[in-house]
Amino acid sequence: MTKRPVFTGAGVALVTPMHPDGQVNEAKLRELVEFQIAEGTDALIAVGTTGEASTLNMQEHMRVVEVVIEQANRRVPVIAGTGSNDTAHCMNSCRMAQKLGADGLLLVTPYYNKTSQRGLIAHYTQVATATDLPMILYNVPSRTGVNMLPETVATLYRTVDNVMGLKQANGDLASAAKVLSLCDIPLYSGNDNEITATLAIGGQGVISVLSNVVPRVVHDLCAAWFRGDPATCRQLQLHWLALANALFSDVNPIPVKAAMNLMGMAVGDCRLPLYTMEDKALEALREVLCRYQLIE
Repeated sequence: MTKRPVFTGAGVALVTPMHPDGQVNEAKLRELVEFQIAEGTDALIAVGTTGEASTLNMQEHMRVVEVVIEQANRRVPVIAGTGSNDTAHCMNSCRMAQKLGADGLLLVTPYYNKTSQRGLIAHYTQVATATDLPMILYNVPSRTGVNMLPETVATLYRTVDNVMGLKQANGDLASAAKVLSLCDIPLYSGNDNEITATLAIGGQGVISVLSNVVPRVVHDLCAAWFRGDPATCRQLQLHWLALANALFSDVNPIPVKAAMNLMGMAVGDCRLPLYTMEDKALEALREVLCRYQLIE
């Protein structure tokens, strides 16, 4: 069974910009959407991990989704992060995002609860009854405490009609390959240092933190692969690897917001409990940005 991908190429895991008082900066968010579209980004992912979903209340969460949808104006797909560790809450979020006009949903595995594989199947099967939007499963065990096994992904892909993708962010390419050996689910890298490797085993692209900083690079990397130019794809991956790694030198999205601020993009700080980088780490990030001539 083949299902059409929600998008192919470079999707950006958008940061949520904040004012100095910690409130969401909607004007800046609209600027970021325009910047991403102008630079060739293939999809916008709103309010995922990088968008600080865990510290936005429901009203703020849905307003960010709404602003991104409004500003994108159907020029590229908008995928709303609506995952939760509460199945009922997750279902309600999915309904609201669909009503706002989202093109798809990104659904992180339930965090903290640490459910079983059977529980994951039950959770996503139940969530699917609340929406007919395409659902992208999101596996990031370092944040959630639970790893979704390849067999679980394959079961959901085969049995739930609107499960149409997997963001794999567990750092295990062998696991990603096993997923694709079991089913043909559209696979997206969740790690910027693994984009080329994911494409090489049959992936459809990336949901990228790096794209917040250099969206044209990530778009071009994916585009090179799909036009049959693996050498350029590989060269871009290796050239930008140090920056991709630097953006994970602290808990995401602390470094990427710091980088964007250093570049003059004024996206503000993260909400507590995420905190600013230590001076030594910030200076190391500054040096990487200078090396790539992104700042002086």
